[in-house]
Amino acid sequence: MDGDSFFASCEIVLDKKLEGRAVWVGGGRRGDGIVIAANRAARKFGVKTGMACFEAKRLCPRGVLCRPHYDEYRRLSAEMFHVLEEYSPTLVPISIDEGFLDFTTMDRHVFRNTTPEKYVKEICERIWHEVKLPVSAGLANSSRLAKLATDAAKPGYLEIKTGEEKEFLKDRCVRELSGLGKNRQRALAALGAMTFGHVAKLPSTLLKQKFGIWGQKLWLFSNGLWNEPLLLEVKDRTTISSNTTLPYDEPDYEAALTFALSETTRLVGQLRREQLQARELSLTIRFDDFGEVGGSHRFRHPQFQNSIINSELEGIFRGIMAGQTKMVRQIRIAFWNLEKLDTQPTLWGRTQAERWGALDEAALTAQKILIEKFKIDKIPLMTGAQLALQQLDDAHKNPKAKCPFVPQREMVKKLWGTDADPLAHKGDMEKRLAKVSKQLQFRH
Repeated sequence: MDGDSFFASCEIVLDKKLEGRAVWVGGGRRGDGIVIAANRAARKFGVKTGMACFEAKRLCPRGVLCRPHYDEYRRLSAEMFHVLEEYSPTLVPISIDEGFLDFTTMDRHVFRNTTPEKYVKEICERIWHEVKLPVSAGLANSSRLAKLATDAAKPGYLEIKTGEEKEFLKDRCVRELSGLGKNRQRALAALGAMTFGHVAKLPSTLLKQKFGIWGQKLWLFSNGLWNEPLLLEVKDRTTISSNTTLPYDEPDYEAALTFALSETTRLVGQLRREQLQARELSLTIRFDDFGEVGGSHRFRHPQFQNSIINSELEGIFRGIMAGQTKMVRQIRIAFWNLEKLDTQPTLWGRTQAERWGALDEAALTAQKILIEKFKIDKIPLMTGAQLALQQLDDAHKNPKAKCPFVPQREMVKKLWGTDADPLAHKGDMEKRLAKVSKQLQFRH
């Protein structure tokens, strides 16, 4: 299941006056940078993702540019997924507007009284009536093929029946396959494989020699022979990053450094809350002319302490900014090669890790107490640098919401309140499906 032009559709839900009009959502610091989503009415005029908003306005003068409202997108996404989870024992969210449902056991409960097509269309109709969001769907024997079917169906529904997989894939370009990088595309092109039909004709041993196990899976997939169970896997985070465009181009490098250190402190705090530590970090600065400089560092041992990490980041910053004269537009910070960190607090803490864990625990406890006492939704935890930035510049008092693309792990927690396997309640779900089956039988 995949939401159609999700961000643009959300804007139409939020403002009924936009119905029937060409709508696109603009990114950037003032919401007029590049197009990050456009509905079908706008696409008819040539408006597409990644295009400059002024170019979109030139192509579609009567269209409407909307600034993003990420908090509302998250809310509508949650409503959509709460509908989806009622229709299958296994729901695997992939992004804010896309997820997979497992129908492999439906014959016993639901499909005796209806067909897969009617069942899926009922889901889409319910999301439309309750959440007012258009949704497309694809049904196939694997998640990869179902995604291709959904893309081909938009807007609407497409089922690829057993035995028709190879014929469906024959003329489709391999770059449509989710997760296929440019390097593999070039390697396949060098073998003369531009479509899945071309791949199907290659010797499987050649693909295995060139790409290993992935090559064998691709050959089976292209020949319509690849089946895979739908599994909900909650994996550990492998990277964490921040990409922030400053409210205004900043000529003061010390102010830019203050923001970078503040943002680094926030990221490290997030890592410690998730009981992780970083082995590598990188810093990239983009200037007002869109030129970039950057640097990275690999620690001898994984790190979680602000003092060590901030010191290294400051060294990278001063090194890459030496001799620069252009204004800073954007700051990107990333940590990767993450490892587990045990920071369970003790009374005093025998190690640095324990003491930092106790500090984090105390800060979060204090935050909860303040929220309960003052009856407000949220009290932010701030460093001294963040507080100083707010006093220097009003733009930092209400920072823009971050783009809501979150790891699957976090989406699962938001849906079910835990990262435990929801199949633990599969029996209860099957009883609910049996009840739905009876209701459908009575209705028809």
